[in-house]
Amino acid sequence: MIRGERPRAGPRAYNGAMRIRSAGHAVFAATMMGLGIMGLAKGALSPIWDPLPKGVPAREALVYLCAGISLGCGIGILWRRTAGLAARVLLGCLLFWLLAFRLPYVIIAPGVDTSWSASETAVMAAAAWVLYTWFATGWDKKRLGFAGAENGRRIARVLYGLALIPFGVAHFVYLKHTADMVPGWLPGHGFWAYFTGWALIAGGVGVLLGVYARLAATLSAIEIGMFTLLVWGPVMAAGPKNPYQWSETVVSVALTAGAWVVADSYRGMRWMSARDTLRQPIANAYGA
Repeated sequence: MIRGERPRAGPRAYNGAMRIRSAGHAVFAATMMGLGIMGLAKGALSPIWDPLPKGVPAREALVYLCAGISLGCGIGILWRRTAGLAARVLLGCLLFWLLAFRLPYVIIAPGVDTSWSASETAVMAAAAWVLYTWFATGWDKKRLGFAGAENGRRIARVLYGLALIPFGVAHFVYLKHTADMVPGWLPGHGFWAYFTGWALIAGGVGVLLGVYARLAATLSAIEIGMFTLLVWGPVMAAGPKNPYQWSETVVSVALTAGAWVVADSYRGMRWMSARDTLRQPIANAYGA
């Protein structure tokens, strides 16, 4: 038994056509479907895929391709027969997007904005990678075994941990803007801007080092979810006044769903386990 993991039974048995492994999985699937429908309805890239650098050829085709992938994979990861293929396709597309359209600009024009965009894509890719390790088929295990099971979960968690740090740094770079977004009924807006920034950075470091990793991943997912609920929830209830508010709300919902899936990957580990993935990958409660 790996240190820090509770004894558990074998993988769960699933009957019927649908294959939902956790609440986070279901919410992530619904979010991807929503992104796909939004992209098809507006004929524009949905927030997770946007922005696309100027000069990229076949831009209009990419808009509909991304929308189709979001919708199709969102549906596919819910169904037993298609979950493995859908997770593989979604992971491949998000990794391609991260490597082709995000990371190069972090290098060319380093800054909070480029790092933030890359981090958004990294969170979604991390969630897709976790799903891939859950649903990998025999074909995947034979040809892409290095990307599945424990290795895949380890890489997904590293991606997620790295993504949290720029999110936290942005709170300090845009401190006034962050403080202004704190709900009016909460006192000490500046305190909350600093606290949430440091909390995200600490969560990222905890996940990366495997120190209280389950706690770090879960608390960071809760923080992102609370931000969605307390900041963007009232905006949506009052009626968004501009495209920026719509976009930021959609991004926040998507990041909450992605973070939730990554946090779910730690199920079976003790909350206060002091070491985790970087020394020895932890098998999660769902099995390989």
